[in-house]
Amino acid sequence: MHAYRSPRWLIGGHMQTIWPALFARRFAGTRPDYARERWTTPDGDFVDVDRLVHPAGAVPPAHAPLLVLFHGLEGSSRSHYAEAFAHFAQQRGWHYAVPHFRGCSGELNLAPRAYHSGDYEEVGWMLGRLRAAHRGPMLAVGVSLGGNALLRWAEEAGDSAARVVRAVCAVCSPLDLAAGGAAIDRGFNKQVYARMFLRTMKPKALRKLAQHPGLFDAQRLMRARTLYEFDNVFTAPLHGFRDTDDYWRRASSKPHLALVRVPALVLNALNDPFVPAASLPRPREVGPCVTLWQPRHGGHVGFPGGGWPGHVLTLPEKVLDWLQAQL
Repeated sequence: MHAYRSPRWLIGGHMQTIWPALFARRFAGTRPDYARERWTTPDGDFVDVDRLVHPAGAVPPAHAPLLVLFHGLEGSSRSHYAEAFAHFAQQRGWHYAVPHFRGCSGELNLAPRAYHSGDYEEVGWMLGRLRAAHRGPMLAVGVSLGGNALLRWAEEAGDSAARVVRAVCAVCSPLDLAAGGAAIDRGFNKQVYARMFLRTMKPKALRKLAQHPGLFDAQRLMRARTLYEFDNVFTAPLHGFRDTDDYWRRASSKPHLALVRVPALVLNALNDPFVPAASLPRPREVGPCVTLWQPRHGGHVGFPGGGWPGHVLTLPEKVLDWLQAQL
């Protein structure tokens, strides 16, 4: 994967991000089917977890590996990357689960909070519950926001992480949130990506305000035109941070990668529009458990392959090859 090259007909980080998400093939054969579980959280809220339903006669044994995927900002089990990973989990005879961060499963959660890039306590609780119910080895992948949160969990867990998972992988994650936030909030990125995220995040925040009147200033939220401004009004104060700068600093995984004590693959394309190449970690900045893959091409969670209209199966296949090697 570190030598990945995009198809010649799909040039540049923006095209390698947008086209795969909208048009590329995500699976071969039938669309992955899920069964949903609802879990009550320790604070009386709920999260929804989608588990892959295997075809009759092909259900994996109880001791087969369980792959857990943590989605990205405003993602779900139906995101293009989630369905692509589901395809290969089914092919390999693995169990597969996608826990949704709060408010991302199609139904608004109950508590006066949502989710954020450093939500490692939530990730730890989800992994702990999955671990307690599964007999075989467990592997975890986090995509974009979910990858940063997963790495923050591995950093905080230290040696104890190995009792929960065999290995983890962060895909296209903004490891330095300030650098990623600055990139997405300017120029073309602001007009396309920031606007796309805010189009769903603002209405959800206003529904949260209707649940909990007085939670934040609605007028300030509606004036937000960047993720920085949105996080200042909503994400940071609701999750115990002083402001956006405090949130982005404390939630970033990059400064603590030397603390990871479980095999970890950190995969970032150098042409990712969301994650500036200059902000990515160098080998001397990570510990011995961390493997860096930084291909020149791929965009943000794109890595398209094949002829027109392309597919997004290259990324999950290579990531699962690496994870399987850790077993």
